[in-house]
Amino acid sequence: MNHSLTAKEFELLGASAILKNLDRPALAAIVEAAAFYKMQRGEFFFHQGEPAAVFYVLVEGRTRLSQIADDGRQVIFHYFGPGDAMAVIAVLANAIFPVSAEVLVDTVALGWDRETAVGLMEQYPQLAINGMEMVAGRFWELQDRHRELATERVEQRLARTILRLTARRKPQNDFGAAPTLKLSRQELAEMIGTTLYSVSRICSDWEQRGILATGREQITLLDKAGLETIADAGLSSESP
Repeated sequence: MNHSLTAKEFELLGASAILKNLDRPALAAIVEAAAFYKMQRGEFFFHQGEPAAVFYVLVEGRTRLSQIADDGRQVIFHYFGPGDAMAVIAVLANAIFPVSAEVLVDTVALGWDRETAVGLMEQYPQLAINGMEMVAGRFWELQDRHRELATERVEQRLARTILRLTARRKPQNDFGAAPTLKLSRQELAEMIGTTLYSVSRICSDWEQRGILATGREQITLLDKAGLETIADAGLSSESP
């Protein structure tokens, strides 16, 4: 790797799902084996249907995973930010990418090809354990999302999605600032399989109730407990 990481970036990588619980020498060796990627907005780390050759951990920036359905609609699966690992499962499975990864803002990432990753896992078993935990976690998450789409109303699905996304974001500062998502209402609608109208109507209601604050492509969670009540109880007047 020909990029020098700051102490903060190194700490961020050590907290990543794929790199957690490694001692400092092991983490340093794994990071040193990575390739460095600097991507600009509008570029793609990979495209749907390509062989899964490299997985990534973002150091800075933001990336969106999406899939083009058979009818031509775009389905958004995930957003990744600093510290998030991307495409680990597809690469370890030696599969093809089922989604595309589009860079939304200028992004820096480290990447490991499959051969390098397998060699590192043999040398550092904790890395392999992390990979297995990610596979299990993604499986349960997909099961939950399938159940939500099949059984829950749109307000409940939206609440669960916002809670899931904000849980991955750190506070903006050391004073416990409310977590903020860089997402538009249209993007949220595509994530939960509903219309922009439904998401806008619900978000406006939640703003009036002090649960959220929204701006241009930005959503800030103000009342986590209130949103959890909606998610758990399914309080909704909307149709799926």
